[in-house]
Amino acid sequence: MTVALPRPDPSPPGAPARRVLTEVLSRADKAFRRVTTGAGLVMLAILVVIGFFLVYRAVPAFGVSGFGFFSTVRFDPASRELGVLGLLYGTVVVALIAVLVAVPLSVLAALYITEYSSGRIRGLLTGLVDLLAAIPSLLYGLWGFSFVGPKIAPLSQWLSDNFGWFPPFARQENALYINSMVIAGLIVSLMVLPITTSVIREVFAQTPPGEKEAALALGSTRWGMVRTVVLPFGRGGIIGGSMLGLGRALGETIAVSLLLPQVPEITTHFLQFGGATISGFIATNAGASGLALNGLMACGLVLFVFTLATNFSASVIISRSRSGAGVDA
Repeated sequence: MTVALPRPDPSPPGAPARRVLTEVLSRADKAFRRVTTGAGLVMLAILVVIGFFLVYRAVPAFGVSGFGFFSTVRFDPASRELGVLGLLYGTVVVALIAVLVAVPLSVLAALYITEYSSGRIRGLLTGLVDLLAAIPSLLYGLWGFSFVGPKIAPLSQWLSDNFGWFPPFARQENALYINSMVIAGLIVSLMVLPITTSVIREVFAQTPPGEKEAALALGSTRWGMVRTVVLPFGRGGIIGGSMLGLGRALGETIAVSLLLPQVPEITTHFLQFGGATISGFIATNAGASGLALNGLMACGLVLFVFTLATNFSASVIISRSRSGAGVDA
């Protein structure tokens, strides 16, 4: 309960008296504030503890490889050659493929749900999109390994045969077209789709109705209204949702561990067999010990910092855009 108490009037003599209100929080309000503040501090403490733990366990690996850890492709603890470059390259490639596929679909789905669908269909579609997030990543990985991969392989071969002059579609001799980074990216895009669609949909739904009605009143078509009002207003939400989806794709583990051979390399042959990601490589070699375990912890630290920076950048972009104005007030 909030009680308004008068404070001394700061207005000069002879001026009309102004009443200044001061909030006095009730006991329940104070308790709620303490609980929420404590929860936020606990989450921050957990984040800091995880970071310090990764740094502590990664120090031996950095001691062996030094700064070469960030420029070495191979990861071979037996020869004391530890590097994250090949794993980071595969992680970024798979995540970018996923975002390039998921973001256009998310924008179109969000536009249809907010601007074109009726009330009953809108609720159904919203529930279906959110339901995609409830499917375990293991099922996505199994589905991609047993069904999507064999179906995409002929298309990959056709692209290589007809557009091999384009580096991403190039191939090597006797190449296999299963367990490729493209297939992994397509599967991860389905896992990115719910979060990006939800963020973009919420931003589109906050578009001022007065501006949309004014555009329609001036003779604009519905698409014209969407193009001139909704999309500009939601630009920050689209960028922020895309970056949040990128952060989700960077950390995907189970699906990519099933879909990729987890061999660190740098290649432009995205359609053929090969590739590895940090999270998938760590999951595949989870039973390691000694220097190998320290190297995996160092790889996890790189992924931790990279993902944290991506998500932080997304929150900054959303808060500074017109569509995110006032969200932190």
